[in-house]
Amino acid sequence: MDVRLLLISVLLGLSRAQLDGNECTKASAQSCGECIQVGEKCGWCTDENFLKQGEQKSTRCDEIEALIKKGCNMSSIENPRGTVTVSKNQSLTEHTNSTKDGAKLKPDQITQIQPQKLTLDLRSGEAQKFVLTFRRAEDYPIDLYYLMDLSYSMKDDLENVKNLGTKLMTEMQKITSDFRIGFGSFVEKTVMPYISTTPAKLLNPCTSDQNCTSPFSYKNVLSLTSDGSQFNTLVSKQQISGNLDSPEGGFDAIMQVAVCANQIGWRNVTRLLVFSTDAGFHFAGDGKLGGIVLPNDGKCHLQDNMYTMSHYYDYPSIAHLVQKLSENNIQTIFAVTKEFQPVYQELKNLIPKSAVGTLSSDSGNVINLIIDAYNSLSSEIILENSRLPEGVSISYISHCKNGVSQEGENGRKCSNIAIGDQVTFEVAVTAKGCPSNGKSETLKIKPLGFTEEVEIVLNFICECECHKEGIPNSPNCSDGNGTLECGACRCNEGRIGRVCECSKDEVRTEDLDANCRMDNGTDICSNNGDCVCGTCECKKRDNPEERYSGKFCECDNFNCDRSNNKLCGGHGRCECRKCICDANYTGSACDCSLDTSTCMASNKQICNGRGTCECGTCKCIDTKFQGQTCEICPTCPGVCTEHKDCVQCRAFGSGDKKDTCEKECTNFDLIMVKKKEELPPPNEQPYINHCKERDANDYWFFFTYATRNDNTVVVHVAEELECPSGPDIIPIVAGVVTGIVLIGLALLLIWKLLMIIHDRREFTKFEKEKMNAKWDTGENPIYKSAVTTVVNPKYEGKL
Repeated sequence: MDVRLLLISVLLGLSRAQLDGNECTKASAQSCGECIQVGEKCGWCTDENFLKQGEQKSTRCDEIEALIKKGCNMSSIENPRGTVTVSKNQSLTEHTNSTKDGAKLKPDQITQIQPQKLTLDLRSGEAQKFVLTFRRAEDYPIDLYYLMDLSYSMKDDLENVKNLGTKLMTEMQKITSDFRIGFGSFVEKTVMPYISTTPAKLLNPCTSDQNCTSPFSYKNVLSLTSDGSQFNTLVSKQQISGNLDSPEGGFDAIMQVAVCANQIGWRNVTRLLVFSTDAGFHFAGDGKLGGIVLPNDGKCHLQDNMYTMSHYYDYPSIAHLVQKLSENNIQTIFAVTKEFQPVYQELKNLIPKSAVGTLSSDSGNVINLIIDAYNSLSSEIILENSRLPEGVSISYISHCKNGVSQEGENGRKCSNIAIGDQVTFEVAVTAKGCPSNGKSETLKIKPLGFTEEVEIVLNFICECECHKEGIPNSPNCSDGNGTLECGACRCNEGRIGRVCECSKDEVRTEDLDANCRMDNGTDICSNNGDCVCGTCECKKRDNPEERYSGKFCECDNFNCDRSNNKLCGGHGRCECRKCICDANYTGSACDCSLDTSTCMASNKQICNGRGTCECGTCKCIDTKFQGQTCEICPTCPGVCTEHKDCVQCRAFGSGDKKDTCEKECTNFDLIMVKKKEELPPPNEQPYINHCKERDANDYWFFFTYATRNDNTVVVHVAEELECPSGPDIIPIVAGVVTGIVLIGLALLLIWKLLMIIHDRREFTKFEKEKMNAKWDTGENPIYKSAVTTVVNPKYEGKL
């Protein structure tokens, strides 16, 4: 019974290193191979007597200094390091005529990038660095393929292109003595609704008085040749064609030119594709209009120099074209008319190593356009690498002309490189962990538009050297239940424990599981690990930088508060779900800076005395003040007037301060723009003022005055002045007349309303008086009755 208790206490013992919390101990590595994959600082102690009673195998994995302090001899520490080995390192070629006998070098003998092949042994977390040198060789061969739109709108252009061969050959020979030129043409897919499929239109798609050739998708008229006169002869035989819709099928043609290397005749030299058109383009999905739904397969389908599958495969997508052009080292020059230049400018931004030139209406400037575009493309070096293996990252630092160095994405390129200029690139390759298969991988780096490439073989250090000396089924590992390697037991399947003393089936008892519950709870190892021999072994995350830790796996380093989408705001480390902030930072997400230097104004006052410094940012007490140190008052009068004279003298060399401009007006950066519409909008920067002022000639000029976060001032000024316009007479007269008419109508309506009210009142008064009238009822004295009564005077009333 005492033996069992002792065994449990040993298995439950936690090393002090595990509680320290560095990445080596938190990984709980069970072997030397696992340990060295945790990070470049981790080492493994192979001394069999290194572990003390109660310590786990993972204690052998720690930082080198920590292992030495714990008593491990330096000779017993496994700490393999990565290496860089150069396998091929030919010198750069200065001139293509550099052989001993003066003969011209073949394209595959020219070297413009050095070294050419390396082998990297990568240790997890340790960057292996090397330098690549690039120099443009003089007189480097060039292949140029001219791909032309032969729709009817390009009729006048064809006449100028017919003599292009010899003229372009003469001009290009000033750049290289080894120049070849080819020609191809395109129109559109030969199905409705792109072309008319009536028999007559299939023979002549133009009007009856125009002689045009039958429509086609893409035709390779002339493969690359050094005979310029042959170019002129074949191109002069070409006829214009036609189609129905405005966009053309140029993408089909570009795809075939890129992938049909044998038919086109591309060499491993500088490859230029000139794409000439005066219209837009169809791309993936547009084929549905013609009932074509199969995606473009990116393969060559030329038969007798004609593209035969235009009716079968859809147009390629832009991404598909980018992939094929890059794979085949083709640099594209879009020679397009001014109307479509914005469209192709956007396309250029999606296609690396491409250029756009404005084509005149009759292509008369095509030679100058090609020369300028070639010089622009060849003067820029952009490195591109193949797909990186899982867990491998790469970074570049460029060292270009005039001591200019750049990092990040800009570290891949150098501009304004002339022939003979030499530039270098620092390349760093880092592996995180070890690939699942552990096999070597190949990485390739090449300058875009060039056929040369650097081959890099990546070997991954996944195991220690002592792994090779392991003793299988060693009696030291619980009677042969494991392999003794690097001073520790690597257990066989189904066995666990420091010396493989436990079986996974035997240890899952309630007694041992109770030791893995925190505070007598119900969750084993906080649901973040497995209870192994009464000890929690925490689960590993997919991201090797994220780990569970703690006696009961109750802690982790990835569930802390975040700020700006960064763990602990990028100013601290996450330990057991709480941020441990760096110096001068506080807050639950380490997002509050205690440094007040960012709040210090130029007058040495905190926030100019107008606010308080909170988390490194000024909170202005008066809301009318703005700026990093409450120094700006946009609503205060005089902001524009105050700087008017300085802006005027620096931008236009005029104004009251033109004589003292250099002394008094150097406190801001001046940026000129063409028009006032190009000035920064009000919401582009947090503290910006838009100004409109008059000069001495009574012209308006416009500028913006903005303060950056670093308290520097930038002023944008519009070069275009605005003449004050006089009053517009017609609107004024029309407004006055309209006002008079409306006022007259209003007065007339008011008068009419008053008259109606007056009449109604008088009528009501009349009715009331009528009801109250009293008439006299006496008889009219003039009135005589129609009946006369005569009385007999003698009558006495007796009979």
